Amino acid sequence: MSTQRLEAFSDAVIAIIITIMVIELKAPHETGWNALAPLAPVLFTYILSFLFLGIYWNNHHHMMHLVNKVNGKILWANLHLLFWLSLIPFVTGWMGENGFAPIPVAAYGIDLLCAAIAYYILERAIIAYEGKDSRLKAAIGKEIKGIVSAVLYVLAIPLAFVNCWISLLFYIFVAMMWLLPDKRIEALEK
Repeated sequence: MSTQRLEAFSDAVIAIIITIMVIELKAPHETGWNALAPLAPVLFTYILSFLFLGIYWNNHHHMMHLVNKVNGKILWANLHLLFWLSLIPFVTGWMGENGFAPIPVAAYGIDLLCAAIAYYILERAIIAYEGKDSRLKAAIGKEIKGIVSAVLYVLAIPLAFVNCWISLLFYIFVAMMWLLPDKRIEALEK
């Protein structure tokens, strides 16, 4: 089976996830700039989650351009990733609407960690299917950013019960780290 259907489905699901997140944003009833102040945590979590979803969409797109065909295991691994991504609106709203309380901040990290693990499983399923000469395997190499991300998530989850702001800084750092373009995959796409 070609990758086109899987990529189109994934694009649609991620677009729906982003749409759900923005629909959850409630406009204030007042018209002054000060009316936005109480919404600052909600707007911040929306922006952070939008960044994460954009990063996953971008990386998924580039990864699929290195894949020739998919099998059932890859389809299920992709659905597994989409499942964790589909929970982002829930944990985003929970964290933002509760002023970064420890349990919602930890839950946000758990969801990010599970999405990262699911992405790794998807990569491994593709590499296993395509064999030792997989272009994806050649492109990703040692997965340093993936390992650092997972370690930071694992640290941020319990830290949410000590200081939520440290956890949030870890989440922001991971997002900023992934915003830097990864030239390994782009180089092989050409």
